[in-house]
Amino acid sequence: MEKLFKEAQETTLKAVTRRHFLLECVAGVGSIALGSMLGGCMGSRAGSNSSGDLLIDTMNPLAPKSPHFAARAKNVIYLHMAGAPSQLELFDYKPELHKLHNHLCPPSLLEGKKFAFIRGTPKMLGPQATFRQYGQSGAWISDLLPHFSKVVDEVSFLKAVHTDQFNHGPAQLFMHTGHARLGRPSIGSWVTYGLGTENSNLPGFVVLTSGGKTPDAGKSVWGSGFLPSVYQGVQCRSHGDPVLYISDPDGVSRDLKRKAIDAINTVNMEEYQTYKDPEILARIAQYEMAYNMQIAVPDVMDLRNEPEYIHELYGTQPGKESFANNCLLARKLVERGVRFVQLFDWGWDSHGTSADDALDLGFRNKCRQIDRPMTALLLDLKQRGLLDETLVVWGGEFGRTPMQENRDNQEMPFAGRDHHPDAYTIWMAGGGVKKGMTWGETDEIGFSAVSGRTAVHDVHATMLHLLGFDHEKLTYQFQGRPFRLTDVEGHLIQALI
Repeated sequence: MEKLFKEAQETTLKAVTRRHFLLECVAGVGSIALGSMLGGCMGSRAGSNSSGDLLIDTMNPLAPKSPHFAARAKNVIYLHMAGAPSQLELFDYKPELHKLHNHLCPPSLLEGKKFAFIRGTPKMLGPQATFRQYGQSGAWISDLLPHFSKVVDEVSFLKAVHTDQFNHGPAQLFMHTGHARLGRPSIGSWVTYGLGTENSNLPGFVVLTSGGKTPDAGKSVWGSGFLPSVYQGVQCRSHGDPVLYISDPDGVSRDLKRKAIDAINTVNMEEYQTYKDPEILARIAQYEMAYNMQIAVPDVMDLRNEPEYIHELYGTQPGKESFANNCLLARKLVERGVRFVQLFDWGWDSHGTSADDALDLGFRNKCRQIDRPMTALLLDLKQRGLLDETLVVWGGEFGRTPMQENRDNQEMPFAGRDHHPDAYTIWMAGGGVKKGMTWGETDEIGFSAVSGRTAVHDVHATMLHLLGFDHEKLTYQFQGRPFRLTDVEGHLIQALI
């Protein structure tokens, strides 16, 4: 088979030009990409040119690749809280805000600022949680995260992250693609484009969702943009079939499926011998890997084979869709060599318009749902020796205002905060990140950064650096110029390394 694939590559180079292949044989490219995604069995590797730009192996674009320099992290688990949790109720403790509670907001905080919903003069809103310091690092953590308070010395906080978007969809796009408009590749796509995958039986980029809905920006936040579609995220489910149609229909046994594929591949091989078309070999690989995935995917996505103490640690309930289940699945996936695992947990919008989004009700429920499993994920990765090589990132798309939300100068019926792009908190752990530190600081009410102001592109540049990439050199040619995740911006947060 290896000899046939090499022969196909030579035939392609002789028979058609690159321009003809890309412009006229779109279907062929798609088949090769899909075949490779499903586990192309060709073993050649992609390299890089003198500038460090990657050269894709078109016959196997997901083959393992070497980064620009020695990496600290091999895999990424990104926990995105869709809807933007309030940093002022979780990590950014502001005693001064207690004193200002229910006072009218000073006009200086409103002048020249754009808010999603605030109109008129709102009142200041003190923290809706109690804070204490934990660990040797002395990190301030609220009482809403009692489990997480035990692992604060494993993480580093970025407390002065800012974005230029204050609506959910564009802000989520910006956080995950480096651009607020559609069409750019997600960070998971960039990582799999740069590194490939270590397990040809599973996708290199897996997405898991919880909370009942997908993010406001839709599936574009794990799309491949202008990168080949082989690099887009593959959404799996934590209940039912993990991938639709992964199970055989009633009456079709494993042996019968094997015989059917053998018969199809025999016909395909005869056709290849006649036409020497490499697309036919890709089709053969696609059938073979689809067959293999029917074993690999259900096995890795089955939580029932985990011991009881693991379920107790995470608070998992096999067969249900939950953030806890997805955290455990994330560990299982990186353990099997999946490069990038993206978790989206929906339901963090906290405007105070109803009990569901109130900071003292719905928000507390969301905290209870994530506290135990995200803590368990760090502990589980550490005890398995995986945390040092797995970068874990937690955060939302923007922060929350220190003032109570009002609309048309009317307070909301429950405690809530408006969207705030100027300062919010994310945290990172493992994968070469320093332990127990805080980078950046906000003012006494958490409204603006006073030190360590961090742009979204800085976060991206630092993540890529930990994976072994110079963010300025991980590029892809599109529409006549090289594009990158950090566009024309981004600086490494050296203090975090």
